Amino acid sequence: MDRGSNFEALMVRYQAGDFVAATTLIERVSPQLHRFFGMQPGSRADADDLLQEAWLRIHRARHTYRPGEPVLPWIYAIARRVRVDHYRRSMRRTVHEQHLEDLSEAATKIPYTGCVQTDDLEELLAPLSESQREIIEMLKVAGMSLEEVARATSSSVGSVKQKVHRAYKKLRQRVSLSGLKKRPSRALP
Repeated sequence: MDRGSNFEALMVRYQAGDFVAATTLIERVSPQLHRFFGMQPGSRADADDLLQEAWLRIHRARHTYRPGEPVLPWIYAIARRVRVDHYRRSMRRTVHEQHLEDLSEAATKIPYTGCVQTDDLEELLAPLSESQREIIEMLKVAGMSLEEVARATSSSVGSVKQKVHRAYKKLRQRVSLSGLKKRPSRALP
């Protein structure tokens, strides 16, 4: 049984009230979702909260999942909505709050213990637009298909392909400008 159909089977059992299936699904999908939330600029500290919020929403909306459909696009559509809502809330707070200088000083004293590989990927994807980063993360980090990404982002497959093409073009330009050794064309299609 491949990974996708395994997730679908777990989701169907979860809908039927199987606690073990729900726990297994959460354990298997959470690392991907955590990376999805953690790779966005400024949200690394919020990734745990966003992951928890996503699972709460998934739990509340589990009855809307249609058996037989791929589950990852359904989950990522909910996660994407969580991230958008978080961004909007934080923007409203920023507008209404006074920035304190000593908060930024305190933040610089906190050591970061994150993964170097995530930092490298984050740095590489930095010049991409939010939607391009999101699609690259779903395709390459989460391993979703073009069709699944299209469903999760409420886009057409053609639109996803176009964004991916433009993202790859930007990434190639960045790699060539930075003087890094160019990889074979299969590395970035």
